Amino acid sequence: MSLLRGKNRDIVLFLVKVSVIYVLWYIAYHVWLLPDGRLDLFVSRNIVSVTASLLQFCGYEVFAFDRVVGIGLANGLEIIDGCNGIETIGLFVGFVVAYPGSRVRRWLFIPTGILVIYLVNVLRIFFLAILQYHWYPSFQVVHDYTFTLIFYLVVFVMWIIWALFGEPKPEKKSKTA
Repeated sequence: MSLLRGKNRDIVLFLVKVSVIYVLWYIAYHVWLLPDGRLDLFVSRNIVSVTASLLQFCGYEVFAFDRVVGIGLANGLEIIDGCNGIETIGLFVGFVVAYPGSRVRRWLFIPTGILVIYLVNVLRIFFLAILQYHWYPSFQVVHDYTFTLIFYLVVFVMWIIWALFGEPKPEKKSKTA
C-alpha cells in the first residue's frame, strides 16, 4: 500500500486522530456536559458579564441578565449553548492534541488557545450587541456568516501556529574538521 508511506501516512494518521478525538469530544459534550448544563451556563453567564462590562466601559447603557446582554432598548443577545464557544474549544484542543509536537509546548499552547477563543467570542458578542443596537437589519447576516467565518478562521490560524511552532526545531549538527 504505497499511499500510506511518508507524508501520506502522517496526514492519514492525523486525520484519523482528529476524527477520533472529535467524535469522543462530541459524545462527551452532547451526552454528559450539555445535558448537565452547568458548564455551558457558567461560560455563557461569564461571557455576558464580561461583555456587559466592556460595553459599559464604552459608554453604552447596558442590560444583562442570566444569559442575555443588550444595549438600551434593543432586544439583547442570548448566549445559547451553541454560541458560547465550548464546542469550538473542543475542536481546537482536538487539533492540537492530534498534531505532533512537544508535550510541554502543547500544554502551554492549549490554555493560551482557549483564552484566545474565549476573548474572540467576547469581542464577537460585543460587536453583535453594538450591531443589533445601531444597524439591526444587518444583524442576522453578520451573525450567521461574518462572525462565524471569523471565529473559525481564528481557530484555523491558531492551529497553523501550533503546526509551525509546536514541534521544537531539530538541532543543526555542527561540522567538525
